[in-house]
Amino acid sequence: MTLQVQARVSLKPFNSFGIDVRARLFAEAHNDTDVREALAYAAVQALPLLVIGGGSNLLLTQDIDALVLRMASHGIRVLQDDGVHVVVEAEAGEAWHPFVLWTLAQGFSGLENLSLIPGTVGAAPMQNIGAYGVEIKDVFAGLTALDRHTGELRDFSLAECNFAYRDSLFKHEVGRWLILRVRFALSRAVHLKLEYGPVQQRLAEHGIAQATPSDVSRAICSIRSEKLPDPAVLGNAGSFFKNPLVSQALAAELQLQYPDLVAYPQSDGQMKLAAGWLIDKAGWKGFRDGDAGVHRLQALVLVNYGAATGQDIAGLALRIQQDIEKRFKVVLEMEPNRY
Repeated sequence: MTLQVQARVSLKPFNSFGIDVRARLFAEAHNDTDVREALAYAAVQALPLLVIGGGSNLLLTQDIDALVLRMASHGIRVLQDDGVHVVVEAEAGEAWHPFVLWTLAQGFSGLENLSLIPGTVGAAPMQNIGAYGVEIKDVFAGLTALDRHTGELRDFSLAECNFAYRDSLFKHEVGRWLILRVRFALSRAVHLKLEYGPVQQRLAEHGIAQATPSDVSRAICSIRSEKLPDPAVLGNAGSFFKNPLVSQALAAELQLQYPDLVAYPQSDGQMKLAAGWLIDKAGWKGFRDGDAGVHRLQALVLVNYGAATGQDIAGLALRIQQDIEKRFKVVLEMEPNRY
């Protein structure tokens, strides 16, 4: 067996909250063979297999009694290119933002709005990551996953992934599919998504009238850097709560009481509320209890000031959820996966 398995490994370097818990066993997968060996080894040890990527969507609340497998596979390749339409495939372990920058450097547009999102390529389809009007489903061309039950490889189409807001088939069939490679439909032609006011404003501030995809990427990086703390400096998992979907009736009721309510109509008739606005309105922005807190500039981000445990972060999240439900009759759902 070529897979290198270690015992009692701290996962602090492998989760963006910087929570110091230990994995009973730990290994890194650099290719498909490593993945299969990890599955076999976990079975022999009678342990579950927990697969992680960049650790930016994890809240670890205890030591992990499992074989933790970090996806560390690398490789980017162009599968199709007709001069306009391009299909690019990336291995699951590729870091997301450097991958986005690579596509832009090749002259491929489509991923610029998803710049500076933490995590890895393999984790991106799991929750259908999205930002500034673009989601993975909008640029998705397929993925290859390993069926952990049968050991077979399967290619998934867009329809088969059941993408929804921060959701996919892979979040519901937990423990079955292990994503190995993801394919993206990009373009050499420029079709920018500039519906979000802050992006337009930032481009205008820099005197950019005819923006390129790289201009949009830089503008979004600038905006995100101002709003979201660097996990290397202040532990966090980015946006901690999903923007809740509510009925038009509840949204109208809230707007009567709060005229400045941030709400966006959805195609299915529901309204999407800004979770950050709700948390800010309830007075939680900048709140701190020990080393667990809410970021002073962005109410949607929970932070670890240094020595917070996963239980501390989870406890704070629960208090916020209970308060928001009591004040607004809105249930907030966590984005990070809790273990």
